[in-house]
Amino acid sequence: MTAHSPLRLHWLDPRNPRESFPDVDQALRDPNGLLAIGGDLSVARLLQAYRKGIFPWFNPDEPILWWSPDPRAVFYPDAVRVHRSLRQSLRRADYAVTLDRAFPQVIDACGQGRHGGTWLGGAMQHAYLELFRRGYAHSVEVWREGALIGGLYGVSLGRVFFGESMFSRASDASKIALVWLSRQLEAWGFELIDCQIGSPHLDRLGAQYLPRQEFKSLLNSAIDGPLETSGSWHFDIPLPPSAQHGPGPHD
Repeated sequence: MTAHSPLRLHWLDPRNPRESFPDVDQALRDPNGLLAIGGDLSVARLLQAYRKGIFPWFNPDEPILWWSPDPRAVFYPDAVRVHRSLRQSLRRADYAVTLDRAFPQVIDACGQGRHGGTWLGGAMQHAYLELFRRGYAHSVEVWREGALIGGLYGVSLGRVFFGESMFSRASDASKIALVWLSRQLEAWGFELIDCQIGSPHLDRLGAQYLPRQEFKSLLNSAIDGPLETSGSWHFDIPLPPSAQHGPGPHD
């Protein structure tokens, strides 16, 4: 019987938020992409992680786990797939869509039920709220009759949007959020939407899978793009009357 090699993970010092991450090529194959453990969720460490294609993902009762899977699920902003039923949903005159209008509500809704459990604990929510306050994290909201029915949030650096999570309380609501985000990002010259880990839901929308080296190359070329879209986001592309002037959130 051959003995299994012990797991070797890099431990990050929580007292040193500027400590370097190991190279992503050192990530484990099983579980796919697990790279490091520990550290903290400071703005400095999170920004360093995203710049290298690394993200945190852990349950509230676990230590912080850092990941960089291979292959990597991505969207190109001009290639999100709009199938027939989604096209019909986009044309309906019963929703409104906004940017950065309700980030706390979006992240709270996204935290319920990812992969069968609550994964966005208080520490994670606090960390991304701080990124939002600093202008690095953003949300898309979809509303119907003043109620939040879907949305997504993520982190923006250079010409890359790192999608973190999405939610739906009505049919196609998260898909509507993704379509309008992708159209706005395309207009701003973004090159990539990172989806981290694929799923059948993302596959139906046209997610593509890049080998790690190809993803690293694209990330390195796009991450240092101009930050003209920093701060609070607003749509500046034409929206149909239903999405622009329909029922929205209560002020």
